[in-house]
Amino acid sequence: MFRLTVLALTVAGVVSGVTSSAASDIEFTTKTLEGKEVDLAKTYEGKVLLVVNVASKCGLTPHYEGLQALHEKYGDKGLCVLGFPCNQFGGQEPGTAEEIRDFCTTKYRVAFDMFEKIDVNGPDACALYKHLTALDTKPKGTGKISWNFEKFLVGKDGKVVARYTPRTKPNDPNLIKAIEAELAK
Repeated sequence: MFRLTVLALTVAGVVSGVTSSAASDIEFTTKTLEGKEVDLAKTYEGKVLLVVNVASKCGLTPHYEGLQALHEKYGDKGLCVLGFPCNQFGGQEPGTAEEIRDFCTTKYRVAFDMFEKIDVNGPDACALYKHLTALDTKPKGTGKISWNFEKFLVGKDGKVVARYTPRTKPNDPNLIKAIEAELAK
């Protein structure tokens, strides 16, 4: 039944990029900020992911610095930070892909993977975020993304293990502990 539903939604264009039923929470394709298509499950197989919706003109934009610090500290141990620009919250990510890239690299030296600007809520939300927000993941649970810089921690098996509110800083001890626990698996 699930496969049939996914197939019907894919044909309708609502959920593109689903590659199989419930093997992984990241079995979606998306595009990089430069427009290159990426199969998330294949590209990040066996990695721990921190998936974050980001914005350049938000009070939480300094989270970029902490996200980059996580990338630098844990990247060689298997952590990949994935940034998804979104303009749905107060119009705080109005730039083009080039403007976003320039801002991130110039202001925050961002070297982690950045993806195309997307919607994370509503009927035009990308398939990945429709899936992520439907999961009952602690500590936040299900539901819409509340603001910029909400974070999903994905284990090496491709399953979401935690969801953190936007105000959870990248250096939050609970987030660090969870990242380290996933990396140790």
